[in-house]
Amino acid sequence: MNYELIVDARNATGESPVWDVAEQALYWVDIPAGQLHRWTAADSAHQSWQAPQMLACIARSANGSWIAGMEDGVYALTANAQGKLDSRLLSAVEHGAEGMRFNDGRCDRQGRFWAGSMLMNMQQAAPLGALYRYDGEGRPLHLQLEQMIVPNGLAFSPDGSRMYLSDSHPDVQRIWQFDYDVDTGTPHNQRLFVDMRGFPGRPDGAAVDADGCYWICGNDAGQVHRFTPDGRLDRSLNVPVKKPAMCAFGGRNLDTLFVTSIRPGGDLHDQPLAGGVFALDAGVQGLPETAWRS
Repeated sequence: MNYELIVDARNATGESPVWDVAEQALYWVDIPAGQLHRWTAADSAHQSWQAPQMLACIARSANGSWIAGMEDGVYALTANAQGKLDSRLLSAVEHGAEGMRFNDGRCDRQGRFWAGSMLMNMQQAAPLGALYRYDGEGRPLHLQLEQMIVPNGLAFSPDGSRMYLSDSHPDVQRIWQFDYDVDTGTPHNQRLFVDMRGFPGRPDGAAVDADGCYWICGNDAGQVHRFTPDGRLDRSLNVPVKKPAMCAFGGRNLDTLFVTSIRPGGDLHDQPLAGGVFALDAGVQGLPETAWRS
């Protein structure tokens, strides 16, 4: 396998990797642990900070702090020297039921923050999940899409004119493509991009490369797939765990694909590195993540 284990993190649910170009460092979260992690490329140092709630998705702010989707809303987070994340609520969310939290999220190319919500008990298969847009300080969350089970795989084309979104629940397993109005931050013209029931793994977290191709983690299959903008499978890369969760481009030339993963309970003799963070040779360049326009 063409991979490097960069951190044997043993995350319960490693998600939302973000490459910081200025620091040459990878950040990611462990959702149920409520932790923000950092790995620096220069010395392979690993550090973490504790949030006050489950921490689902993050994006860099233009001022160097973070914006995050957590359990009950969107927060601004700042790491302190005591290993904690100072938090400030930016906008509360009105979930459709108890036991929900945010899941996958990121900024669009214009710096608006997007995040999807889900019912934590996936066995109920309840279509209570929704997708929200947050435009900035003092503004409420904008509800954009409803009736999803586990919204996931959010990504934007290089020019921002297309948005991608999946539902990773076993009952759905589809990826959609939308036209995206970059001026208003509104998706429209939803159509099926890829039916993942025809490919290995459920669609989890995603990234888009500089060629406009869509990379999606195949959860349960131990693979990351690259689809061309017209929905054709271009290649698949293997990882040594069954549940890759989300991928992000990084490295000095943005040509390394970092992959976080999930460490399930039970016997892990066949995947002892589950929950680790891996680096793959993608063979293509990615794009830097857009900072939140705070």
